Amino acid sequence: MEAVGPCLIVWAACGILATLGALCFAELGTMITKSGGEYPYLMEAFGPIPAYLFSWTSLFVIKPSSFAIICLSFSEYVSAPFYSGCNPPQVVIKLLAAAAILLITTVNALSVRLGSYVQNVFTAAKMVIVVVIIISGIVLLAQGNTRNFENSFEGTKLSLGAIGLAFYNGLWAYDGWNQLNYITEELRNPFRNLPLGIIIGIPLVTGCYILMNVSYFTVMTATELLQSQAVAVTFGDRVLYPASWVVPLFVAFSTLGAANGTCFTAGRLVYVAGREGHMLKVLSYVSVKRLTPAPAIIFYGIIAIIYIIPGDINSLVNYFSFAAWLFYGLTIFGLVVMRFTRKELKRPIKVPIFIPILVTLLSVFLVLAPIISQPAWEYLYCVLFMLSGLIFYFLFVYYKFGWAQKISKPLTMHLQMLMEVVPAEEAPE
Repeated sequence: MEAVGPCLIVWAACGILATLGALCFAELGTMITKSGGEYPYLMEAFGPIPAYLFSWTSLFVIKPSSFAIICLSFSEYVSAPFYSGCNPPQVVIKLLAAAAILLITTVNALSVRLGSYVQNVFTAAKMVIVVVIIISGIVLLAQGNTRNFENSFEGTKLSLGAIGLAFYNGLWAYDGWNQLNYITEELRNPFRNLPLGIIIGIPLVTGCYILMNVSYFTVMTATELLQSQAVAVTFGDRVLYPASWVVPLFVAFSTLGAANGTCFTAGRLVYVAGREGHMLKVLSYVSVKRLTPAPAIIFYGIIAIIYIIPGDINSLVNYFSFAAWLFYGLTIFGLVVMRFTRKELKRPIKVPIFIPILVTLLSVFLVLAPIISQPAWEYLYCVLFMLSGLIFYFLFVYYKFGWAQKISKPLTMHLQMLMEVVPAEEAPE
C-alpha cells in the first residue's frame, strides 16, 4: 500500500486482531493448562488428526520458516551498513543467517538459563532502539516534518488480495502473541500471568509499531520505505548521523532476541508432540546433563537452515502466514466448538463468543484472499506439504506398521546414545 494513511491503519488493525486472537488463546490456555500452544487445544476440540497436522506443519513449516525469516532480517540489518548504496549479496545474507541460527540453537540446547539470560539482554536492547526511534520521530514532528502526512490516502489502491498481503506482513511483525501458550506448564500462576501478559504486552507493542512508523514517515515517503532494504538503517542514516551505526547494531540485537524466543517455544512444541507419540520419540527426550529438549531444538535449527537456502523474506512471510493463520483460525474455531461440546471444562477466563467467531471469519479471509486474487506457488507447496503429513500419521501413529516401527526404533536408540538424552520422566531432578 503506497500511501501513509492505509499503512498506519493496517498496523493498528493488525494489533487489534492480534489482541483479539490472544484473548481467545488466554481462554484456551487457562481452560487447558498444557504446553504446546495450539496442539493440545486442537486435540481436545477435534481429536488427534488435526492436532497431528498442526504439529507436523508447525515443525516443518511455521516455526522454522519464522526462525529463518527473523535470521534473514538480522543478516540484512547487519550487512546493510557495509554495502551502502546497494543491496548486500545474497550469499552474505544467507551465510550470516545460517550463523545466527547455529548460535541461537546452540545457546538454547545448552542451557535454559542461558537462553533466558540472552532473551533478557536482547529484549532490553530492543526497547532501547524503539525508544530512540520514537523520540527522534517526535522531535522531527515538532520541527515541522509533516510533509509526508499530507494527503495521506492519495494514490491508495485497494483490493482483497492487497489487503490480505498487507495484513500478512503486518501480522508477521505481531506474531508471537500466542507464544506464552507454548510454555503454559512452565508459567507461574498462568491464570493470572497469561492474560496479564496479553492485556499489557500486545497494546504496548501496537503503540510502539505505530509510533515507529510515524517516525519513519517523517523522513521517508511510503515508496522509499517500501524500497528500503533495511528501513531502520535508512532512518538512522538520515536522522542520527554520525551515530547512525547505533541503529543496525541494536536492531541486530532485537532480531536475535526474537529468534531466540521463537527457538525456545518451538522446541517445547516439538517436545510435546513427541511425548504424545505424534513425532519421532527421540524428539521428546531431554539432555541428561543440560535438562533441555536438545533433540527438538537441534532438529528445528536444521530445518530452519534448509529454508534460508532457496528462500527470500517476502516469499517466506507469505508461506508462513498462510499456514499460521490456517491453524490460528482452526484453533479459535475449536474454542467456539468447545463452548458447546466441552461445557464441563472450567474457564477462569471467558471471552464473549462474538470475539472467537469474528477472529475465525477474519482468519478465513486471510487464508483465502491472497490465493484468490494473487495466487502463488508457495501456497500450493504449503498445502501439499501439510497434507503429506497424513501419510506419516497413518504409517507411524495410527496403524503403526511393523516395518515403519523397525525403521524408527533403531534410529531413536542410536540418537539417544549419540546425544546423551533420555525420556523426560527419566531425567534427573
